[in-house]
Amino acid sequence: MWIKHIRLYDADNEILKVLAKTNISVVISVPNNQLLAIGSSNATAATWVGRNVAAYYPETLITAISVGDEVLTAIPSSAPLLMPAIESLYSALVATNLHTQIKISTPMAASLVLDPFPPSQAFFNQTLTPIISRLLRFLSRTKSPLMMNLYPYYVFMQNKGVVPLDNSLFKPLTPLKEMVDPNTLLHYANVLDAMIDSVYVSMKNLNFTDVVVLVTETGWPSKGDSKEPYATIDNANTYNSNLIKHVFDCSGTPLRPEITSSMYVYELFNEDLRSPPVSEANWGLFYGNSTAVYLLHVSGIGTFLANDTTNQTYCIAIDGVDARTLQVALDWACGPGRANCTEIQPGEDCYHPNNVKNHSSYAFDSYFQVEGKDPGSCDFKGVAMITTTDPSKCYIEIYSLGKYLFLP
Repeated sequence: MWIKHIRLYDADNEILKVLAKTNISVVISVPNNQLLAIGSSNATAATWVGRNVAAYYPETLITAISVGDEVLTAIPSSAPLLMPAIESLYSALVATNLHTQIKISTPMAASLVLDPFPPSQAFFNQTLTPIISRLLRFLSRTKSPLMMNLYPYYVFMQNKGVVPLDNSLFKPLTPLKEMVDPNTLLHYANVLDAMIDSVYVSMKNLNFTDVVVLVTETGWPSKGDSKEPYATIDNANTYNSNLIKHVFDCSGTPLRPEITSSMYVYELFNEDLRSPPVSEANWGLFYGNSTAVYLLHVSGIGTFLANDTTNQTYCIAIDGVDARTLQVALDWACGPGRANCTEIQPGEDCYHPNNVKNHSSYAFDSYFQVEGKDPGSCDFKGVAMITTTDPSKCYIEIYSLGKYLFLP
């Protein structure tokens, strides 16, 4: 699997070291609990940039800093610190001559936009206008995006009977079923486009028209409790598959057809330890053991997490098996088993990650496929298992972002 972009929730030094010389674009983050220190001291901001950016760039291709997460709504007591933190970090980037290569922004919650439909009536929470205006001036000046976390799932759940499920899932609609903005007469075939345009209208109301929207979180949960009947694998698959197709159509939104927002799909892995409701732990495309929760249906666009087929099975190494045991099985697969191990040789496309588990999964699956997917051919003395995750896909055109996937 060849990842091209990754977003980190923090600035983990070990991960940044691993990412050096990979040509992987990296977005690092300042966690909310560090805002006080950075927003209160230019020296602390400079130290943070020195330790987490300048120490690794350009070997590690850091492209942006995400400052906090939903600060204005999640921790409003820290709101006065947000812009000082952003501006101090930017000054530190200027001092290291990195301000043109690395952008700075902060993810905002959708609830920041009031009266979001019809989009033409939307506006930002007016009690936060001074901070938002200051942020937009900064983003406009530095040509940085406004980061927004936008979830049609929550819009649907909070407006059942008003917002149709099909509109939320990007399902094809007849013109009569599309949502219409009565003020602009623009037709909205999906909820996400309406949410994005509500942000553009809100910015225009503050006289900003040159800042683009970057959707830093969007997705759909695959499992829920009894009060979350629409959190299903089928709906999650439908939403994310149709989202990908929609982004790659490059059709923009009804209000801004010339701009197609980039998207982060929330999220890459389920988080089993999250507190209730059940849906909170089930937004991932993968379970914790790296097997797929579902297969995305995106044929005709490119190679993503899986082909546009169902019932495809593969053979991979089981987690927790010691390296020596796996190496014996790998040697047999590439030797007497006559698996095609060319792509995991040094310098080839699937050599990285260079470890025995990944190489074994590739070789095991090669043997499994040649043997016609006979279940008995995916055992290797108990160190292999059948899965729906294809270990031979070395290139992914949706980019893995730690917790997210990125749609360019």
